[in-house]
Amino acid sequence: MDKLKKVLSGKDDGSADGPGVLERANQASTLTWGTRMKGFVVCFVLGVFCSVLGSCTLWIPGVGLAVFAILYSVGNIFALASTMFLIGPCRQLMTMCAKERALATVVMMVCLVLTLCAAFWWNNNFLALVFCLLQFVAFSWYGLSYIPFARDAIVKFFSLCF
Repeated sequence: MDKLKKVLSGKDDGSADGPGVLERANQASTLTWGTRMKGFVVCFVLGVFCSVLGSCTLWIPGVGLAVFAILYSVGNIFALASTMFLIGPCRQLMTMCAKERALATVVMMVCLVLTLCAAFWWNNNFLALVFCLLQFVAFSWYGLSYIPFARDAIVKFFSLCF
């Protein structure tokens, strides 16, 4: 019981039987840089593949739009998950909820769910397409938040155009 109290309080130095419990768990859960890069590439390529495949199925009569909505949404999930390999899932979730990305994250997730709802439950192809477009815009705006001054440049460009 004393060992458990030490571990939970963070005072386990691990001197009794090798590395401490927290240190061993951290060592077991970390990935090497090469493994992280492979995971990133695999997830990103799967995301692009699903999105492109979904775009190819868009014109299949009857089920094309539903398949497109599913594959496009799954592709976005893979693309978003790919970055988790680079910085870790906890840090990714924290950056997604940061002040400058929170709105884009919420819009992207809501549109992802609404895309699937429009494709499956509502059987409304037009709404599924609109939500896919909004999903794309929100995902792009989210991605631009990682590039310094990119959002400001886009806003300035569109303000000059209109």
